[in-house]
Amino acid sequence: MDTTVDELSGRALRDRAGPRTDRNGLPGNGSGPLPAPVLDVVVPVHNEEVDLPGSVRRLHAYLTSSLPFSFRITVADNASDDTTFDVAEGLAHELAGVRVVHLPLKGRGRALHDVWSRSDAAVLAYMDVDLSTDLSALLPLVAPLVTGHSDVAIGTRLARGSRVVRGAKREVISRGYNLLLRGTLAVRFSDAQCGFKAIRRDVARHLLPLVQDTGWFFDTELLVLAQRAGLRIHEVPVDWVDDPDSRVDVLATALADLRGVARVGRALATGRLPLQTVRSQLGRAPLPTPHGVPPTLTRQLVRFAAVGVLSTAAYLALFLMLRTGLGSQGANLLALLVTAVANTAANRRLTFGVVGRERRARDQAGGLTVFVLGLALTSGSLALVHALGRPSRGVELVALVLANLAATLLRFLLLRHWVFRRPR
Repeated sequence: MDTTVDELSGRALRDRAGPRTDRNGLPGNGSGPLPAPVLDVVVPVHNEEVDLPGSVRRLHAYLTSSLPFSFRITVADNASDDTTFDVAEGLAHELAGVRVVHLPLKGRGRALHDVWSRSDAAVLAYMDVDLSTDLSALLPLVAPLVTGHSDVAIGTRLARGSRVVRGAKREVISRGYNLLLRGTLAVRFSDAQCGFKAIRRDVARHLLPLVQDTGWFFDTELLVLAQRAGLRIHEVPVDWVDDPDSRVDVLATALADLRGVARVGRALATGRLPLQTVRSQLGRAPLPTPHGVPPTLTRQLVRFAAVGVLSTAAYLALFLMLRTGLGSQGANLLALLVTAVANTAANRRLTFGVVGRERRARDQAGGLTVFVLGLALTSGSLALVHALGRPSRGVELVALVLANLAATLLRFLLLRHWVFRRPR
């Protein structure tokens, strides 16, 4: 970090709130330069003349009474055409540590990008003006960033311990969107769009130039880049109450998010983003792994099950596609052979922690031997159901699934204790 913890603590004792600001949102009260605050909380607004005064006063009261270090509240007015800017300007004159910045163009992402890029605070945060998230989560959100433990922090409504009040429609949309992100961009954070996030200034300086979105997808894009750069993302379960007066266009936002997912996915696939540079500058080094020590039994079982589920799904899909042309036995043979090779390679690396080219051909040969046993079980199950009559496709699938379950247990034991067993 640019600022040490000792400097932050000393600054906190000197100044609990940042300076008032002039009409342009710049510090200035005629007393010379003032120390930068530890935390800058940005509240992006567009036509919020009614809700803004109560929200800012409530936020200011909480920060003054509960935060152990200095702060600033920045109201980022992006293209409001009502009296929002005048209201925000009045609050800046009324409350110490409140400033207002006006942007001529609309867009939450644009507002955050602009204010965060110019802020002098060590930690940058933002929250929605409706304060749907309980403010008691703010200190747990920013504390790991102040100490340097984490790089980015997010509030999550989808983690165990979160308490959320909202309608079924928004619940389904939120969970569906985050599942989509896991399936397409392989994200590991749980909630991309909760309006309650923070980032260290030194991290923001590297990531913000890479973020292209200026709207609601800004959050997701920033988090995906942070994860791919090897940064630590801290999650805080929050209490969250939906604002029934929200003016977000759900359909337009969803379509924009889908376009954003496709754009970021292409950029990651083609290597256009210089994330390796960011990783080398900010990323955390991987933990050392003792050579030749496999994962624990519990972890092996979990990973073996995950690989098995994907392999079974691929196997059944191939079987159904090939059955018409090859018949049930031929389709079963080819589908099982293709998925067995992929399954062995995945289990070798992911489940049992075997890396390198050494003995790779021998491991595949052992995997194919295990495959023959699985083939005997599945083919035998098909032969049995056909011997009992003319089975439907559904009956064939049930028989194959049951046979695969039996073969799975045998497969795990043979892979663990024979194929991938290495001498100590």
